[in-house]
Amino acid sequence: MAKVIGIDLGTTNSCVAVMDGGTPKVIENSEGARTTPSIVAFTKDGERLIGQPAKRQAVTNPDNTVFAVKRLIGRRFDDPLTQKDTELVPYTITKGKNGDAWVKAGGQDYSPSQISAFTLQKMKETAEAYLGETVTQAVITVPAYFNDAQRQATKDAGQIAGLEVLRIINEPTAAALAYGLDKQDGKTIAVYDLGGGTFDISVLEIGDGVFEVKSTNGDTFLGGEDFDTVVVEYLADKFKAKENMDLRGDKLALQRLKEAAEKAKIELSSAQTTEINLPFITARMEGGSTTPLHLVETITRADLEKLVAGLIQRTLEPCKKALADAGVSAKDIDEVVLVGGMTRMPRVREVVKDFFGKEPHTGVNPDEVVAMGAAIQAGVLQGDVKDVLLLDVTPLSLGIETLGGIMTRMIDRNTTIPTKKSQVYSTAEDNQQAVTIRVFQGEREMAQDNKMLGQFDLVGIPPARRGVPQIEVTFDIDANGIVNVSAKDKGTGKEQQIRIQASGGLSDADIDQMVRDAEKFAEEDKKRRAEAEAKNNAESLIHATERQLEENGEKIDAALKAEIEAAIAEAKTAVESGNADEMTAKTQALTDKAMKMGQAIYEKEQAAASSPGAEAPKADDDVVDAEFSEVDDTK
Repeated sequence: MAKVIGIDLGTTNSCVAVMDGGTPKVIENSEGARTTPSIVAFTKDGERLIGQPAKRQAVTNPDNTVFAVKRLIGRRFDDPLTQKDTELVPYTITKGKNGDAWVKAGGQDYSPSQISAFTLQKMKETAEAYLGETVTQAVITVPAYFNDAQRQATKDAGQIAGLEVLRIINEPTAAALAYGLDKQDGKTIAVYDLGGGTFDISVLEIGDGVFEVKSTNGDTFLGGEDFDTVVVEYLADKFKAKENMDLRGDKLALQRLKEAAEKAKIELSSAQTTEINLPFITARMEGGSTTPLHLVETITRADLEKLVAGLIQRTLEPCKKALADAGVSAKDIDEVVLVGGMTRMPRVREVVKDFFGKEPHTGVNPDEVVAMGAAIQAGVLQGDVKDVLLLDVTPLSLGIETLGGIMTRMIDRNTTIPTKKSQVYSTAEDNQQAVTIRVFQGEREMAQDNKMLGQFDLVGIPPARRGVPQIEVTFDIDANGIVNVSAKDKGTGKEQQIRIQASGGLSDADIDQMVRDAEKFAEEDKKRRAEAEAKNNAESLIHATERQLEENGEKIDAALKAEIEAAIAEAKTAVESGNADEMTAKTQALTDKAMKMGQAIYEKEQAAASSPGAEAPKADDDVVDAEFSEVDDTK
């Protein structure tokens, strides 16, 4: 049986591993390195370079050398952070036909999935050279905080590379697999993963072969690339102050600065000081003559730590949220596992130690542990690794929009996947023959404050009174964290479904902002939800009372009928005002009048002894009006 490989598709570097004799083995590439730069370049003669060869020629060919494309995958072009990226990279980021961010290189436009696929092809070839056989299946890792669009786009990249992606798994979870495979005693661990472009924190319980993720959080636009950018800005500002020339407008100079910044950052993890020496970085034209200019700067570790202090601090808020969601405190964590090249920075390790109150575990190679974990998961799927159970979670809540713009959650964040949840809804109007299902991802109470993943229509519903049709909406998140949504009319059996495509994905800014906004605007959200619910209740009662009055109006005296009509009018005025308290008060007043009407009808029929007491039609109080309404499905 052909081997299933594990691939860590990183922002800066990628790595491939395979199970060999019961243990994961990292495979060296054709250059003899255990990791491969996630860089793709196109030369003037049309040749495509991948990995180290692409990196070597980046300075002389910046326009056609694409790096850090993982930060664009599954992202819209008009995303603010995509726009920010356009100012930081020498290659061109363009708008794809579907509105996604694409890149232009070698005279062509490529989607981030395509560029990623080229790196995956290199990983595939590396594995095939080692194994001596064709590889067709893989497990690929993604940041835990990747949304549905980004996961789907990563899976697409695998398919473009000729790989059947058996599983998409989260990077910190993969790292935990590699760390805890040989550990039988129960432990609660935190995986702190600060890589080239993304940050993740996951809390897991491991023991006896079970790896259960309790919570996850992160920032999909925070990593080593941002540390490099801060150093580049520092160097460019220093040079501008000295020479009155801005190197940021020169793509060749900017690429040289970037390489020097990355090198200095790495050196300062082991040295206290380093010198950046870039001769002939640019030239000044004066009186017909050209004067070459050189950049020479000394940076100390203290300088670097001061520059990046804000970036390191940004990792702590997701850590706090992950601990809170897992229901544990820092002192409950038995071990902190460091993943990602940036965790080699001494200051990062100090901050982690201070936050968790213990020395972080450094017994795993932060560059390779994720690929090793992916290989273990590949072994599990292939049947080579026994007695290992991985229970991962979805990072954000999912739901649909219901009337009043409310976000009705179907699946909460940090729910173990795969998972499936169904809920029965109904129509909001009489004779409504179609409903629109609008799918959202996020933590805010109102749908418009979250990110819409997609929408679809269920048509052909037989005409009926509102609240009568039963529409079953089902959310299904597979083991890859990819969402499928379906809606079924239980009366006719008609069904419609949607797979959320990459073009509908969330940006990292959206995801992080969603949770922050949910906390910051919690009171405002509650107020808006209360208003929406009060409006729904009022409109439902108005509708039911009007119908009852129409059917039984002749059975009550004129004075009571006038009182009820006045109460209905006041309730309608309250709905138009939008004030939750007023709507609630007028709804209660109308409820009292409606009860009097019911009592009057009952007494009149009893007096006439015409029947044992026919029931008045019930108000649809159990229907949550949506664009279609929610029916109480509690058993």
